[in-house]
Parts: sequence; structure tokens; C-alpha cells
Amino acid sequence: MGKVIAEQSMSLDGFSTGPNISVGDPLGENGELLHEWMFPPQGINFMVRDEMFSTAGAVVMGRRMFDLGLEPWGDDPPFHMPVFVVTRRPRDPLAMQGGTTYHFVTGVEPALEAAKAAAQRKDVTILGGANTIQQLIKAGLIDELRIHVAPVLLGAGTRLFEAATGPRIDLEIARVIDGPGVTHLTFRVTRSIRSS
Repeated sequence: MGKVIAEQSMSLDGFSTGPNISVGDPLGENGELLHEWMFPPQGINFMVRDEMFSTAGAVVMGRRMFDLGLEPWGDDPPFHMPVFVVTRRPRDPLAMQGGTTYHFVTGVEPALEAAKAAAQRKDVTILGGANTIQQLIKAGLIDELRIHVAPVLLGAGTRLFEAATGPRIDLEIARVIDGPGVTHLTFRVTRSIRSS
């Protein structure tokens, strides 16, 4: 059975987007600085980005991320697999070029269950946004966190981790990779809310 892996780029001061997110600027002011590492033609950052998709059989994301990303991703989005969008406004699936089909599911746990079924024993990648990842962490449904820390201070935006509430979640460092302009941190979730 595959793992559930949350992937997120983050600033050194804890933001996964900059302030003032809009359709024209889906990452917010200076938010693009968090994702510059994803576009090298080769090297260690390319390897990390490639791993994000090559081990996955399905993706889960929030509706806001979908709404903001649909236009920039274009007719051939980078996923090339089923994508399950957590939403309060379900609609018919949206098939794109390259094998990406967006499925709209009410509730984060049903979206994850549908993604696991579609992944056929491969990993499920959770790409955000922050609220979707937070819900799955609190529900004890994440096996690994992969945080890509960019050496920038955004000062405002959407925090990946809000103030902790509820039972503690224990993490174990599984891997640290230093790449140009980013540090890739992988944590295994060793004690979650559901297992306590």
C-alpha cells in the first residue's frame, strides 16, 4: 500500500504563500520565490521534484488551490494522473490533456479515500493548500511531510502550520537534502492523533 505524502514549499518564517493571493497572482506577493527550486532542467532539485510525481498514483488538493492554479497550469497540467479536489461545490469531472482528470469531492477524508483507490497501491500526494494539509494532519492521515524550505522571509501570507491545537503529533526526520536555494526536509509521522 502506498503512503500519503504532503508536499509543500514554505518560507523560513512559515508561509506557504505570500500575501494578497489572486487569480492573477496565485502564490501571492513574492510567493513565486517559494517555488523557484521546482524549475531546474537537472540536478538535485529536479530529482526531488520528479520524485514528487513519479511515486504518486493520485493527487489531493483544496478547491482554492485548484481555482487559482487551473489557468496557469493550462490544458496539460503537470500532474498526469487523477487529481481529487476537496470542495463544497461538487461538479462533473474535468478531463485535461496528458492524463490529468480533476474529480470534485465533498470533504477531505472522502477525497483521500477516492485518491487511495485511484492510486492503485502507489503513493497519494497532497499538494495543498495549507488548510487541506492541516485537516489531514489533524485527522492523523498523513504518513510523511515533505517540506521544501526556501531561504526567504515573506512576513505575511498563508501559514502552513497554524498554532498547534489538540494532541501532539510526533515527527521523525527521515531525510534532509540541501539543494540550490532550498532545503528539502522529509519527516515521517510516528505518532498521530488517531494512533494516540
